[in-house]
Amino acid sequence: MSFVDAIKSYFKNYATFTGRARRSEYWYAALFTTLVSTILSVIFPGSVMQVGDLQVMQNSPIVSLWSIATLVPSLAVTWRRLHDVSKGGPYVFFALIPIVGWIMVLIQLVKDSTAGANSFGNPVK
Repeated sequence: MSFVDAIKSYFKNYATFTGRARRSEYWYAALFTTLVSTILSVIFPGSVMQVGDLQVMQNSPIVSLWSIATLVPSLAVTWRRLHDVSKGGPYVFFALIPIVGWIMVLIQLVKDSTAGANSFGNPVK
């Protein structure tokens, strides 16, 4: 799947939590959202807020809107990617376990697709 096709699929399947997503679809979507977030952060820098002795950087409203707008499709493509490796979508919540959890999820996200059909549908390759 090409970069452009992956981004089209990312927005077309905005809230689709069923089916499967290829590795390329997931990683191109992750790359796209990261690049756009970085560009928006450079163009619209946030403000610095003083909290006691600490300085905390706040996002600009534009960056915050982008983050909110891409939350559901990012979760959906991750959910479908986990389906592609024969894991249930809620497996993504293992990422909330400190240190070990996000490593467990990352390993599943980089694995190759399950060959043939699985309980989540036919392969997308």
